[in-house]
Amino acid sequence: MGEQTGRHRPAGPGLVPRLPSPVVEVADERLTARGVRLLLKRDDLIHPDVPGNKWRKLTRNLTAATEAGHDTLLTFGGAYSNHIAATAAAGWHLGFATIGVIRGEEHHPLNPVLATAAARGMRLTYLDRSRYRSRDDPALHAELRDRFGRFYLLPEGGSNTLAVRGCAELAAELVTQVPDVDVVFVPAGTGGTLAGLAAGLAQPAGRRPHAVGVAVLRGGFLPGHVAALQQATFGAVSANWTVVEDFHCGGYARRNSTLDRFITDFADRHGVVLDWVYVAKMLHGIFTMAGDGRIAPGSTVAAVITGRCTDPPGQDAH
Repeated sequence: MGEQTGRHRPAGPGLVPRLPSPVVEVADERLTARGVRLLLKRDDLIHPDVPGNKWRKLTRNLTAATEAGHDTLLTFGGAYSNHIAATAAAGWHLGFATIGVIRGEEHHPLNPVLATAAARGMRLTYLDRSRYRSRDDPALHAELRDRFGRFYLLPEGGSNTLAVRGCAELAAELVTQVPDVDVVFVPAGTGGTLAGLAAGLAQPAGRRPHAVGVAVLRGGFLPGHVAALQQATFGAVSANWTVVEDFHCGGYARRNSTLDRFITDFADRHGVVLDWVYVAKMLHGIFTMAGDGRIAPGSTVAAVITGRCTDPPGQDAH
């Protein structure tokens, strides 16, 4: 979808964001021993129903949908897609009907992600994996319009040019909070957050932090996606980012015993239960890369928490 322009509508009363999202430092002797400072950019606390990069990706698209007179949002995602749940929640808060086109076969009972989406009024429909590969095909979009009527189309993961511009705003916010940041990590699924973040980090004069996307799925296509999104949005591809593909645990929404042990250990040490689909893979990558020297000693590292994490009762980030 091409970029749409227009005034940026303020969030509705049910979608008041917590901005800037807070930054908290992680005190961990494993990192201290390597001379690495780690801070968490808690984007998951922006809004309880539309957390993290989902807020940053959706807000400009919701404005564009409203200004174009749409009352229905349609989007694509896997059965564990945080984007699906966030789109359903945003629609519920702001009065849009929502349709989620889900990869794979229908299964009951619904998993927690799809159950949450359905509870917020999202109509779920399914495409087998072969047909789902055509999710960007205009012929499929026409077929869906014949079936459901007029809708505002959000791509898988919400990653279009409006979303990339929304994610670019994250960079200025973060650099203001952590002026000495050297490297910014983000989980990477469809590449939109990394594309915007890196472009935003490349703008200020002087220090230009490097952005690293930790792939949460396999396939090797993310660098191409990120470059294409930057080119489409800004007319150029920045040189200040890389994608690391060592920590996806076999694919999207897959986990293994190593990741599970890391999640348990992190919760025991720091009191935060990590989202295992995105955030845990990124943080496992950071700790591993600090340990093996891929993150240079003396580095100040920021990790963007894009997926929902759980704090113990009574605790919060400040």
